[in-house]
Amino acid sequence: MLVPFFLFFACFVLYPILRSVLDSFTNYDLIKKEFVGLDNYFRLFRDKTFVRSVQNTLVYAACSIVPLMALGLIAAVLVNRQTKIMYAARAVLMYPYVTSMVAVSMVWMYMYDPNNGIFNKLLLAVGLDPQKFLYDPDQALWCLIVMNIWKYLGYVMIIYLAGLQGVPKDLYEAAGIDGAGSWRQLWSITLPSVRPVSYFLMTTLCVECFKTFDQVRLMTNGGPVNATTTITYQIYMRAFSEFKMGYASAMSVVLLLIVLVITLVNLKLGHQLDDERGGN
Repeated sequence: MLVPFFLFFACFVLYPILRSVLDSFTNYDLIKKEFVGLDNYFRLFRDKTFVRSVQNTLVYAACSIVPLMALGLIAAVLVNRQTKIMYAARAVLMYPYVTSMVAVSMVWMYMYDPNNGIFNKLLLAVGLDPQKFLYDPDQALWCLIVMNIWKYLGYVMIIYLAGLQGVPKDLYEAAGIDGAGSWRQLWSITLPSVRPVSYFLMTTLCVECFKTFDQVRLMTNGGPVNATTTITYQIYMRAFSEFKMGYASAMSVVLLLIVLVITLVNLKLGHQLDDERGGN
């Protein structure tokens, strides 16, 4: 029964990873393949565009994950009621997540348009100066971050909601009898109870942020002046625009290592906090 899964994993996950690692030590351009050792990796750290892509990806991930988890938890607490209005609110919050990233990117690109976009019209309506948004190197990355938070808020909300519904109501009733208010219950019961959910979300959101590509390709093409270029976008450009497969493979390996390290640190931190909680 497990053979089909392992065959799929070996063909479409394990083999591509191993092939990328091997190709990263070569100068492969789809025609010839020449072994170059660690030259591709040394070249990466001298490549200012790649270094900028790493910086952008880290900023994009950090500034997306923290607000997403905070806002997602708040939204989950607010809609954690069995009423028709709350059911409708959940559906509204989930709608952006289930919508295609291509469709979302196109809509937000028009909203960010400096000439006819709705955001500049709102700014003008309240007496503020219009902004360039995606055409401003200082604003473009933050515009993508805002869109990312809007899209994935429903996903974070629904995962936290599942965790909240697993918390025994007896705990809240006992805390209320002891005189604990809503904020005290949130801090002492809700947050510790959803801690495993938070570890899961931090890991999955990190992976999602580090493989960001569609919105960058559609909305900015990595610009202006590489202000929004990401690691995955650089991999795409080197592999399918310049056909430098060996160099792109080296970028892929670096991306894999970054995500692996962040995931392991997150899991280690989670286990340590759980051990401390268990010891107390």
